[in-house]
Amino acid sequence: MDYQIKNLNYINYKGFLNNRIVLVDFWAEWCYPCKLQQKVVEELARENENIFIVGKVNVDDNKVISSNFGVQNIPALILFNNGNEISRITGMQSKEKILNQIKQALSVKNLV
Repeated sequence: MDYQIKNLNYINYKGFLNNRIVLVDFWAEWCYPCKLQQKVVEELARENENIFIVGKVNVDDNKVISSNFGVQNIPALILFNNGNEISRITGMQSKEKILNQIKQALSVKNLV
């Protein structure tokens, strides 16, 4: 299976979030830490595609979604399980820290 990161918007985000375990990256074009974090998110998506899928929300283009989830600072990563938020990570974080938080939220030991 080839990993994909889905760009989310007001039309498609609800259906996508109800699609098993989803990591959503809230970002903006002008946000330098978001661009750095993007590389980590892409690695996570590729290495863990059998455990969770990844979506991205541009906060400038999708203010309603950002507001619905109370995202005030970016980068922000929110982990959902069947549409319910189970974990949130705000600010630039290392791959290891993100993985540890995801493992803790999912109680999964085999993340790469």
